[in-house]
Amino acid sequence: MNNKFSVPEAELKKQKEYTELVKTVLNSRFSDKKPKAFVHTYGCQGNVSDGERLQGMLAEMGYEFTDSPENADFVLYNTCAIREHAEDRVFGNAGALKPIKKLNPDMIIGLCGCMTQQKNIAERFRKSFPFVDIVFGTHVSYKLPEFVYRVLCTGKRVIDITDSEGNIVEGLPTKRDGSFKAWVPVMYGCNNFCSYCIVPYVRGRERSRDFDTVVNEVKGLIESGYKEITLLGQNVNSYNKDLPENKRFPALLQAISEIDGDFIVRFMTSHPRDCTKELLDVMASSKKIAKHLHLPFQSGNDRVLKEMNRHYDREKYLTLIDYAYSVMPDLSITSDVIVGFPGETYEEFKDTLSLIEKVRYTSLFTFIFSPRPGTKAYDMPDKVSREEKGKWFKELTDLQESIAGKRTASMKGKTYRVLVEGKAKNEGVLSGRTEGNVIIEFHGDENLIGKFVNVEVTEPKTWVVYGEYRG
Repeated sequence: MNNKFSVPEAELKKQKEYTELVKTVLNSRFSDKKPKAFVHTYGCQGNVSDGERLQGMLAEMGYEFTDSPENADFVLYNTCAIREHAEDRVFGNAGALKPIKKLNPDMIIGLCGCMTQQKNIAERFRKSFPFVDIVFGTHVSYKLPEFVYRVLCTGKRVIDITDSEGNIVEGLPTKRDGSFKAWVPVMYGCNNFCSYCIVPYVRGRERSRDFDTVVNEVKGLIESGYKEITLLGQNVNSYNKDLPENKRFPALLQAISEIDGDFIVRFMTSHPRDCTKELLDVMASSKKIAKHLHLPFQSGNDRVLKEMNRHYDREKYLTLIDYAYSVMPDLSITSDVIVGFPGETYEEFKDTLSLIEKVRYTSLFTFIFSPRPGTKAYDMPDKVSREEKGKWFKELTDLQESIAGKRTASMKGKTYRVLVEGKAKNEGVLSGRTEGNVIIEFHGDENLIGKFVNVEVTEPKTWVVYGEYRG
């Protein structure tokens, strides 16, 4: 694919050459064993997908992988900038590497991702974490082989947070974390500039992958035995927004659902601004598309939504929900909610509670507002204390817990098709997810992992249901 976001072939060829150079250096330094890499990803599914490509590049360079930084010759933290708590974890975990590197001075430590794309964060790592060898942002991650080579051969630090509108890099090697569930990005970046969100500043503008490239990637995964494909984008509904309808997201979803094979396809995230009836109709028409819609509303109050720069109001959101339920009565809906946005009053917060009661979500990802430097909301006056916001937060979570409990109670006695994901904590118990993204646990043999099975719900709890294997 060639568009203004494509990285030139010559640059990708150069990185391939660096990969071979790194492999040669490592072979000479680790003649009796293979060097080990530890990669840890924070944050969203998009970050997880990026992490799989970083692992793929490291594998091609000659690294094998370990689950412990203490045993690693290369440590890479792939970071998240959505909330302050996520950043604090990275600072703490990066600091904990200092004594480990003292014991192994040749260890290479790298930090990358959304957090490091911010100039102030990168500068903090440069000044306060001198033992970190590589710091790079989201727009140059494909240059990892070059960065590793430069550190191996010069011993000097590499810091590259080159800013850009973003890019698209096809053909990078991928070392996936699983053998039956796969993440597939369909687009990158965001154009919405919600006033609280740092993503457009660290991920760049929206750019879509080629339609046929995505379809062929998914087809290859299905042929390799993958059972669940999740299509990723900060706003998948903006996919190919400026192209004809037969190249937009509903058409992409339809084309993927028509691929031969026994699999289920999911997608996230949908922005209500661009969610259409066409998308919902495509979901309703295919047995291969999960009847689960993640549609973040963030606030149930129109004034707050306007301050958030969300480009929709409560009425539009509820109209979408009503239509979705009309074509998919058993649809499972999840969402994101921000509690205590700057300037929000308790009366406005109660509009969020009433919306939750109306929609009856399966589950919610709930957050107390976290100010992000560089966003418009960071400078907004905020008179409500953290303690008061905590009380609102508990009121919301108590309400959602009640709703979730009633929803799971209605599942009792029903049989669901479940993709078995792995072992649960208890001996002999397996864990999987229903099409509606509800966790279900049941007794079964480990050879069922990675397969679709039927499970009857016998004991529903609030967030997990328990059942019996029915074949």
